[in-house]
Amino acid sequence: MKGIFASAIVLGLIGVSFVACSSGGSSSTPPTTEYALTVQISPSGEGTVAASPNNTQYASGTVVTLTATAASGYMFSNWTGDAAGTANPTTVTMNGNKTVTANFASYKMFAYVANGGNGEGNVSAYAIDPNTGALTEITGSPFAAGGTSFSVAVDPTGTYAYVANWGSNNVSAYAINSSTGALTEITGSPFTAGTNPISVAVDPTSKFAYVVNYTDGTVSAYTINSSTGALTEITGSPFAAGGAGALSFSVAVDPTGKFVYVANENSADVSAYTINSSTGALTEITGSPFASGTYPYSVTVDPTGKFAYVANGGFMDAGTVSAYTINSSTGALTEITGSPFAAGTYSFSVTVDPTGKFAYVVNESSDDIYAYTINSSTGALTEITGSPLAAGDEPRSVAVDPTGKFAYVANEISSDIYAYAINSSTGALTEITAIVGGNSPLCVTTIRIKQ
Repeated sequence: MKGIFASAIVLGLIGVSFVACSSGGSSSTPPTTEYALTVQISPSGEGTVAASPNNTQYASGTVVTLTATAASGYMFSNWTGDAAGTANPTTVTMNGNKTVTANFASYKMFAYVANGGNGEGNVSAYAIDPNTGALTEITGSPFAAGGTSFSVAVDPTGTYAYVANWGSNNVSAYAINSSTGALTEITGSPFTAGTNPISVAVDPTSKFAYVVNYTDGTVSAYTINSSTGALTEITGSPFAAGGAGALSFSVAVDPTGKFVYVANENSADVSAYTINSSTGALTEITGSPFASGTYPYSVTVDPTGKFAYVANGGFMDAGTVSAYTINSSTGALTEITGSPFAAGTYSFSVTVDPTGKFAYVVNESSDDIYAYTINSSTGALTEITGSPLAAGDEPRSVAVDPTGKFAYVANEISSDIYAYAINSSTGALTEITAIVGGNSPLCVTTIRIKQ
């Protein structure tokens, strides 16, 4: 085991400067006080910290920004000492000598796939090689779920997984073994949902889960028991989305945990809601629903919370991606100039990588994946050179791993999972491998779990 505090960076010195009085005068310049900032790395050598400004000494009151970068195979965990919390970057005000420790932890990554074949739903689980992106099925996989499992989501801590079961009108819930990735169904699971639940999402605080019910056009909302993972339906749930006949299809929660968005297939729009941070209850936003393209099947929000993207299947023609800016105060959507952006045929799923630089869309009829760069100022999409790349037969879902190095596509008809490496500079994809999946994989998600 490496020493916890064997690596230390001294970023400042304590100093007091004095100005001598002249022989003929009585005035003097007050001393200038400067303070030391010491940054420690734990475990030693498993990360670095950059300081801005990066001076040799800091005048009293200087605000220093610290940014932690993990070494390969490690993730930033938290700050301790004279800084606290998980925010990265963080700031330190130099009003005294400061010592800050950046804590890093090893991690494991897993992928979970909801399989809906023959009405007998289950969840396939895979370990992700952090260096190559290769998938290895976990012992015990696939794990039983309800009928026609359509969607899977994992809470941000990697503690619990939830599966929306279209055929049995409920949600299966599991505890995740952080070491192996294996799933154990939670007491009380499955939990009742509306008619034909088709999509599930968990908010960034891991306090609430939201499930879209396709036939009802509603959103079921639940609190999550932090100790057990059990779901309890929230007062007022289910909340109206597009309504009966709208065929609500996909749900996403923004990274601030303030807003929920629902893509409604038949009414060609997106319902938007604010989240009550105490109860999880939803209130529809003024101006909602917001128009989309024809047959919106998937909605996602970028990691900055500035932009939302919707994959539109289209009707007997090429699919598109609608792009919107998000009002940070109200959650309202405003379509971006140039939207919708061209995609393949029958666009079915859209995701954004963790850096917010790239977007990926799978197209069910053209059996391919489109790749785009995202304009960080406007949110506009530009197709990447070499896009599209081939996928399997009827790709239904796309996900990027939490490190942003790999993309995964679930292909329903060919019952396999395609894996791609992502070029961190350009966003271009290179196929790694394709593995046999479960019966009719419909949704894929990934998680990184601290060890």
